[in-house]
Amino acid sequence: MSSNFLPLVNKNDIKDAIAAGDDDRLYDLLVQPLHEELYKRQTFDFLDELSDGQQLLLTYDYLRMQVGQGGFIQFIHNGYVGLLPSMIEQLYAEGADDMALVLDDVLKVYVLNRDLFNNAKSVQEFATLYDEMKEFEVIEERYLRIALATVKKMLEYAAAHLDEFTAHK
Repeated sequence: MSSNFLPLVNKNDIKDAIAAGDDDRLYDLLVQPLHEELYKRQTFDFLDELSDGQQLLLTYDYLRMQVGQGGFIQFIHNGYVGLLPSMIEQLYAEGADDMALVLDDVLKVYVLNRDLFNNAKSVQEFATLYDEMKEFEVIEERYLRIALATVKKMLEYAAAHLDEFTAHK
């Protein structure tokens, strides 16, 4: 799918980040404009206007932030579980099969325990999920082992398909 939103990003900044192997800089150059536009619009319907690569970059960044702060339990509890099916499909499409399998396992554990998540309304009930859902600890370890390699694959894809991610100025 092509994008209906191509942010203007300085082509030289992108080239410099790629040449320097500065994955953090390249990642920020590609994902920040997506976050800014999503913030302006205040709706995840914005994802429908993005290419598959842009969608993956933006949704994976939400995953990184949430999992980094409170694990997959926080990611799910904060209502982002609906992002997983398309993220899994897009990861497979970009050759990040290991992460797709990890996220598929997250989805399976969620589906099997949906009632626990739906019933956790208070802060205390949410906190008990960490004691009750130990299977996420193993999945999070797997996630952490391959997280950098996954971002690298995504950035390699983006570098090879820049027209899918940005309009160059």
